[in-house]
Parts: sequence; C-alpha cells; structure tokens
Amino acid sequence: MNILIDIGHPAHVHMFRCFAKEMQSRGHKVLFTCRDKEFEVNLLTKYGLDFVNFGKKSNSTLGKMFNLIKFDLKELKVALKFKPDVFLSHGSITASQVAWLMRKPSIAFEDTFNMEQIKLWGKFVTVILTSDYEHPLKSGKVVKYQGYNELLYLHPNRFTPNKSVLEELGVKEGDKYVIVRFVSWNATHDRGHKGISFENKLSAIKQFSQYAKVFISSEGKLPEELEQYRFPLEPSKMHDAMAFASMIFGESATMVTEGVMLGVPGVYIDNTGRYYTRDIEQKYGLCFNYTESEEDQIKAIAKGVEILQGGLPVADGYKKMMSEKIDVTDFLCWYIENWPKSKTMKYNK
Repeated sequence: MNILIDIGHPAHVHMFRCFAKEMQSRGHKVLFTCRDKEFEVNLLTKYGLDFVNFGKKSNSTLGKMFNLIKFDLKELKVALKFKPDVFLSHGSITASQVAWLMRKPSIAFEDTFNMEQIKLWGKFVTVILTSDYEHPLKSGKVVKYQGYNELLYLHPNRFTPNKSVLEELGVKEGDKYVIVRFVSWNATHDRGHKGISFENKLSAIKQFSQYAKVFISSEGKLPEELEQYRFPLEPSKMHDAMAFASMIFGESATMVTEGVMLGVPGVYIDNTGRYYTRDIEQKYGLCFNYTESEEDQIKAIAKGVEILQGGLPVADGYKKMMSEKIDVTDFLCWYIENWPKSKTMKYNK
C-alpha cells in the first residue's frame, strides 16, 4: 500500500511519524509532502522520513489564495508519480482535493473545528477521524476514536522520554522548570486574536522565575527582554524536555495538550479555545483554559503560580485518562490496513 501524508504544521509531523515507521515495517510505502513553514523540514529530516518540500507559504490573504492552487498542483504532480492508495492528513485542503480528483480515499484527522477551513476540505474528504468528545461536526463522514491526536506519538507505547535532555537544559532531576509557548497568530483561524500582551508576558516570566527555571518556545521573534529565556535545544528534543517539566503555559493548544499526555499540567490562553482542552479540564483536571481578556490573562498567570507552588496534584487525573484512552497509532494502522471494511468494523484495543 502507498500512503501519501500531507503536512501543514510541525505538530503534524509528530502526529504521523510513528504511524509511518510502523507501516513501513509492515511493508507499506509512505511519502510526506510539506511546506517550509516553521521547522517541518527539520523534523522530517531528523526522523528519517521521505518527503517532498513544496517551499515557502505566504501569510498574505492574496498569497494564501494563490497557495491553494500552487500546492494542489504540486501535490497532484507528486501523487501521479507516487500513485498513493490513500491520502492522510490533519485536515489538509490540498490532500483532500487531490485525492478527490484522483478518486482515491482521503482520511483526515480533525480537532480544531475551524469551520471555515472544514468547508474547504470537508466536502472532498472520505473520512474524518475525531476524538470521542462532543463537538460541532455532525457529518456522516465522522468516525470517533477514544483518544486525542497527541496520543498518536506520546502514548507510552510510542514514546519514552530521554533524561539526558536535563543536562542539556542545565537542570538537575527534580528541579522545577516551565516551558512557555507563544504563537505568531498568522493562521487563517487566528484573525482577531492578539494573545498574551507584552506586559503580561513579562509578568508571567517574572513570577514563574521565582519558583522555576523558564524556557520560551516562540513561533515569532522574541522581544529582546525575553531572548535569554529562549528554549535552547533543537525542536526534535522538545517532547523529552516537556516530559520532565513542571508546567506548560501559553498560547498553543497543541503544546499544552502534549504536556498533558506526558502527565504535565498545562495552562492554555485563547479566546476561541479548543474542545479537547476543555474536555481534558472537565474530565481529568489536567489543563486550565482562559481567554485573552486582561482579567483572564492575570488569572492564568496566577493558576500557573499555583501549579508551581505544588497546589495541583495530577497523578490521579493522568492515570484515569490513560486507562480510558487508546494507542491511537495502533488504531490508525488497523483502520487503514483494513480499509474499506474498517468503516463498519469495531476496533478493539
């Protein structure tokens, strides 16, 4: 079987890398396509995955419209040569449209529920895989599974953190440290968002530094005042670093949720929020959601301080979550290898 996976974000590399290696070990061929956006190329290279780089993306409105045509044509060219039996993505417009043109099945994960994007790819895709919480996507194409996207690569069956990262970070085992994530707010669904104010970024770092060492991961350029806190290691070591952290704090739902999958509590700030971060908060008490309002930003920082002071036990919530969720990579391998029978079959973990 030939499987073509389209990548639109660095997190998507992590989502599908374990699946790719597993399917290759079973004799299948896997090829990735990507854009040179942040560090997708770095990650694909680091994990030894075959890929085709489509080049830089544009952040302007006109440029994004042009991108739709340009990347579709590039994907089609690659697909005609690779001859995929199935297309896989996290809600890729490009993959779904080219799969539709070639009359091939397209399977897409979805967890953000940005309906303006779903309208662009949902009509072309064959199956939409989502977590089993309540969400607004009611299409007959939806197939729910017991897990979160991040368990594709951070389930204990798939990931064991490397403690050598502590020495590289300059901390000792048991030392407290925080990973703070700031985003660039350039995605289409980011319009109208401003994120954490500069003043509150400084306030958060100052307050957290009283209890722990602080590392900042940022999509965009950091202000000069914060440059000394920049996360110093290569992107592929981020999950090792997160696994031993005391908290993940910031504007990235993905990174906060990744921390949760590793047993690390998180604080997430975003006006829109995510269904999965709210689900994690309500069911397991491992993540705390706040808006971008000034009042909520201050509350979020206070919650972060509370966590660092040791006022939030998470072991029971994490144990409960892992007992209820599956190895999502195992599910995905089963689903694709049994296609199309898997549409009507029940997966048993």
